[in-house]
Amino acid sequence: MNSSSDQVPATPAKDASFHIAFCVDDHYCRSMGATITSIIDNSPGVTFTFHVFAFALSDDNRKRFKKLEDIYDLKTHIHIIDPAVFQPFAHISQFSYYSPTIFTRLLIPSTLKGMTDKVLYLDADILCVGSMAELLQMDFGDNAAIVVPDADETTRRRCAALQLSSQKYFNSGVMYMNVDTWLSREITEKTIHSILENGKDYRFPDQDALNVVLEGQVKYIDRKWNFLYDLIHDLEKDKRQMRDIGPVVFIHFAGAVKPWNNWCLHASRDLFAKYHALSPWADLPLDEAPRNYKEMRMFSRFLMKRGQVFDSFKWYMKYLAAR
Repeated sequence: MNSSSDQVPATPAKDASFHIAFCVDDHYCRSMGATITSIIDNSPGVTFTFHVFAFALSDDNRKRFKKLEDIYDLKTHIHIIDPAVFQPFAHISQFSYYSPTIFTRLLIPSTLKGMTDKVLYLDADILCVGSMAELLQMDFGDNAAIVVPDADETTRRRCAALQLSSQKYFNSGVMYMNVDTWLSREITEKTIHSILENGKDYRFPDQDALNVVLEGQVKYIDRKWNFLYDLIHDLEKDKRQMRDIGPVVFIHFAGAVKPWNNWCLHASRDLFAKYHALSPWADLPLDEAPRNYKEMRMFSRFLMKRGQVFDSFKWYMKYLAAR
């Protein structure tokens, strides 16, 4: 199983750089740019190669992504996924229920085989605030991936629902993949089959399936490598400063509110803006106002917490009109 790579040589050679992959669409390229520059800024001296996996990418985003090479002396590769790679599964009735995007990151190991032995997959709502030096030296042992535990409550619920005997459950927004081991154990194929056979029982189809298939085949590391920061937790209490989270490396803004939502008035905006300004997407503004009805409803709640009753009511009316 593979994808087409429009910037990858026909016979790519392995190199000594550290490979990091993202799966995004055009909307998430701006935030991916901040993720990338935060990584570069916090790990001086490390040579990186960044990969983007997408079904389509605008010419503008292609140019911006390529510009990273000129600014930071690194390598970039764009991998455009041909939906035909999923054709072998088309006969399974469940397949039509899912967007192919949930399968995208499963294509990373096969696409990068021969180019690198290991690759770090990251969600594009992550900011790096510490050095990656320790991760670069980690030993996989006999494991197919190195992962980070999810939140305690999520772990408890998903282990019970999925009947995971290990009582361990990881958040798949950060996955350090051992390419050869992953491929030899057919993790991608097994995960797709798991989604198609049991997806209706999965709360998070691809993440749940990965946890089922990879149980006993992953190495768990400290949460500092994928610290889940829910901005709604702060904003529901009208706390606008970043909580003290200690020495972490990756802050994962996995909730519905993101640090590029300028309207949230949370200090995480400043952190995002710092790295956004260093990226080729720096000229693109942050989101000044809620863009959909879900964001409008949240914003209305946040304003009420701040005592801005009239503004809260106004945005609640906008929410009702947008539903």
